[in-house]
Amino acid sequence: MDNKQKSNKQLLLQYSGLAFQLLAAIGLAVYAGYYLDKWIKTKSPIFLWLLPLTVIITMIAKAIKDTSKKQ
Repeated sequence: MDNKQKSNKQLLLQYSGLAFQLLAAIGLAVYAGYYLDKWIKTKSPIFLWLLPLTVIITMIAKAIKDTSKKQ
C-alpha cells in the first residue's frame, strides 16, 4: 500500500470520526437544552435552540482549523 492510499484512509477515518462527534454533541446539546428549558420554565425554547447552535458553530470552527493548511 502506498502513502497516498494510506493517507486517504486516514483522512476518511478522521472525517467519519468528526461526523460521529458532531452527531453525538448535537444530540447531547438538544437533550440538555430541552431539560434546561424545562427546569427554568422558559416560555420559548431558548436553550433548545442556543446549545445545539453553539455546538454546530464550534464544530465548524474546529473542522476549519483542522483542515486548514499549516504553512
